Amino acid sequence: MVKAPAFSIRATDPGRLEASGPMSFDSAGEALRAGLALIPRGQPCTIDLSRVTEADSAGLGVLVEWLATARKRGAAIRYQGIPAQIRAVARISDLEELLSDGVA
Repeated sequence: MVKAPAFSIRATDPGRLEASGPMSFDSAGEALRAGLALIPRGQPCTIDLSRVTEADSAGLGVLVEWLATARKRGAAIRYQGIPAQIRAVARISDLEELLSDGVA
Protein backbone atom coordinates (compact mmCIF):
# COMPACT_ATOMS: atom_id res chain seq x y z
CA MET A 1 0.00 0.00 0.00
CA VAL A 2 1.32 3.43 -1.00
CA LYS A 3 1.31 5.97 1.78
CA ALA A 4 -0.14 9.36 0.84
CA PRO A 5 2.24 12.29 1.19
CA ALA A 6 2.05 14.11 4.51
CA PHE A 7 1.28 17.77 5.02
CA SER A 8 4.29 20.06 5.31
CA ILE A 9 4.90 23.77 5.63
CA ARG A 10 8.22 25.54 5.38
CA ALA A 11 9.69 29.02 5.21
CA THR A 12 10.84 29.81 1.67
CA ASP A 13 11.84 33.44 2.27
CA PRO A 14 11.51 35.89 5.15
CA GLY A 15 7.80 36.48 5.65
CA ARG A 16 6.81 33.72 3.24
CA LEU A 17 5.66 30.15 3.96
CA GLU A 18 4.76 27.37 1.52
CA ALA A 19 2.32 24.60 2.43
CA SER A 20 2.10 21.32 0.54
CA GLY A 21 0.30 18.01 0.74
CA PRO A 22 -3.18 17.35 2.14
CA MET A 23 -5.07 19.76 4.43
CA SER A 24 -7.92 17.47 5.30
CA PHE A 25 -9.46 15.77 8.31
CA ASP A 26 -6.59 13.26 8.54
CA SER A 27 -3.83 15.88 8.45
CA ALA A 28 -5.49 18.92 10.07
CA GLY A 29 -3.90 18.41 13.48
CA GLU A 30 -0.41 18.24 12.03
CA ALA A 31 -1.11 21.15 9.67
CA LEU A 32 -2.33 23.28 12.56
CA ARG A 33 0.70 22.54 14.76
CA ALA A 34 3.23 22.95 11.95
CA GLY A 35 1.78 26.26 10.79
CA LEU A 36 1.49 27.69 14.30
CA ALA A 37 5.17 26.94 14.87
CA LEU A 38 6.10 29.12 11.87
CA ILE A 39 3.66 32.04 12.08
CA PRO A 40 5.77 35.07 12.96
CA ARG A 41 5.15 37.61 15.69
CA GLY A 42 4.52 41.22 14.73
CA GLN A 43 5.25 40.98 11.03
CA PRO A 44 3.32 40.18 7.86
CA CYS A 45 3.45 36.70 6.37
CA THR A 46 2.23 35.26 3.08
CA ILE A 47 1.29 31.59 3.06
CA ASP A 48 1.30 29.96 -0.38
CA LEU A 49 -1.26 27.14 -0.54
CA SER A 50 -0.91 26.36 -4.25
CA ARG A 51 0.83 23.03 -3.51
CA VAL A 52 -1.93 21.76 -1.21
CA THR A 53 -3.15 18.57 -2.88
CA GLU A 54 -6.35 17.87 -0.95
CA ALA A 55 -8.55 20.07 1.22
CA ASP A 56 -11.85 19.99 3.10
CA SER A 57 -13.64 21.75 5.95
CA ALA A 58 -10.89 20.73 8.37
CA GLY A 59 -8.39 22.54 6.14
CA LEU A 60 -10.59 25.63 6.29
CA GLY A 61 -10.57 25.36 10.07
CA VAL A 62 -6.78 25.32 10.04
CA LEU A 63 -6.64 28.51 7.94
CA VAL A 64 -9.08 30.28 10.25
CA GLU A 65 -7.07 29.25 13.32
CA TRP A 66 -3.83 30.44 11.70
CA LEU A 67 -5.47 33.83 11.06
CA ALA A 68 -6.69 34.08 14.65
CA THR A 69 -3.28 33.16 16.05
CA ALA A 70 -1.51 35.62 13.76
CA ARG A 71 -3.78 38.41 14.99
CA LYS A 72 -3.03 37.50 18.60
CA ARG A 73 0.67 37.68 17.76
CA GLY A 74 0.30 41.08 16.09
CA ALA A 75 0.99 39.62 12.66
CA ALA A 76 -0.99 39.72 9.42
CA ILE A 77 -1.38 36.66 7.21
CA ARG A 78 -2.15 36.75 3.52
CA TYR A 79 -3.11 33.55 1.72
CA GLN A 80 -2.07 32.85 -1.84
CA GLY A 81 -3.37 29.99 -3.98
CA ILE A 82 -6.24 28.91 -1.72
CA PRO A 83 -7.52 25.53 -3.00
CA ALA A 84 -10.92 25.57 -4.70
CA GLN A 85 -12.26 23.03 -2.18
CA ILE A 86 -11.51 25.37 0.74
CA ARG A 87 -12.98 28.34 -1.11
CA ALA A 88 -16.19 26.38 -1.73
CA VAL A 89 -16.55 25.38 1.93
CA ALA A 90 -15.76 28.95 3.01
CA ARG A 91 -18.45 30.28 0.67
CA ILE A 92 -21.21 28.06 2.06
CA SER A 93 -20.02 28.67 5.64
CA ASP A 94 -20.04 32.48 5.26
CA LEU A 95 -16.29 32.56 5.92
CA GLU A 96 -15.21 33.59 2.43
CA GLU A 97 -14.85 37.24 3.43
CA LEU A 98 -12.65 36.28 6.38
CA LEU A 99 -10.28 34.41 4.07
CA SER A 100 -10.48 37.13 1.42
CA ASP A 101 -9.23 39.66 3.94
CA GLY A 102 -6.13 37.51 4.15
CA VAL A 103 -5.62 36.79 0.44
CA ALA A 104 -2.54 37.92 -1.43
